[in-house]
Amino acid sequence: MLSARASTGLLGRRAAAVLLALAGAAAAAQTPAPAAAGIYTCVDDKGRRLTADRPIAECSAKEQRILNRDGSLRAIHPPTLTAEERSEREARERRAAELRATLADAVRRDRNLVTRYPNEDSHLRAREAALDTVRLAMKASEARLRELGAERKPLRDEAEFYKDRPLPPKLKGQLDANEAAAAAQRAATANQQIELERISRIYDVELDRLRKLWAGAPPGSLGPLAGADSDAVVPARR
Repeated sequence: MLSARASTGLLGRRAAAVLLALAGAAAAAQTPAPAAAGIYTCVDDKGRRLTADRPIAECSAKEQRILNRDGSLRAIHPPTLTAEERSEREARERRAAELRATLADAVRRDRNLVTRYPNEDSHLRAREAALDTVRLAMKASEARLRELGAERKPLRDEAEFYKDRPLPPKLKGQLDANEAAAAAQRAATANQQIELERISRIYDVELDRLRKLWAGAPPGSLGPLAGADSDAVVPARR
């Protein structure tokens, strides 16, 4: 027979084991069960309805429905894109990004334009300032042409003495230099006239756009500034 002390110890160990088992069962009961995996379903190219507990290879090019255990829709698994389809999607995304950037740029330019020119008088003053810069350059070219003409007259008068003979090298060099300088000034005058027309076109396009913006058109709603770069509309520099 066991002594009273041994019997008591055995009972204590059994009681402790029972308590540990009960505690473990209680903890297990309180731990939530893992969520059930979804059910993938689709109809393949042969018309068969397929189901699986993971994405279905036969339907990789199609959308696959992911169902809960009760048959309700949990999500849609998108099709796997081919290399060509991925390229097309990336191209669409690039085009969309470019359009967004173009619109943002148009908004910025329109706001800058209205800030720079709050009314028609301010725009007219800017136009005249830009044109005056070129007009002054044209006057300087015209004055230089007159000077060269005055310098050329005595040289030609002297050349009359050598009508049927070769000109002296010095005189010929002076006449050639005079003509080259005059040709350069004539080319400058022609370029300055082109610049006058360019500036006028820019300000004409701007004014047409500004009138619409002043009338309430939202910035960016008029599209790109056709025929002119609004950020480059500044007086010509020479």
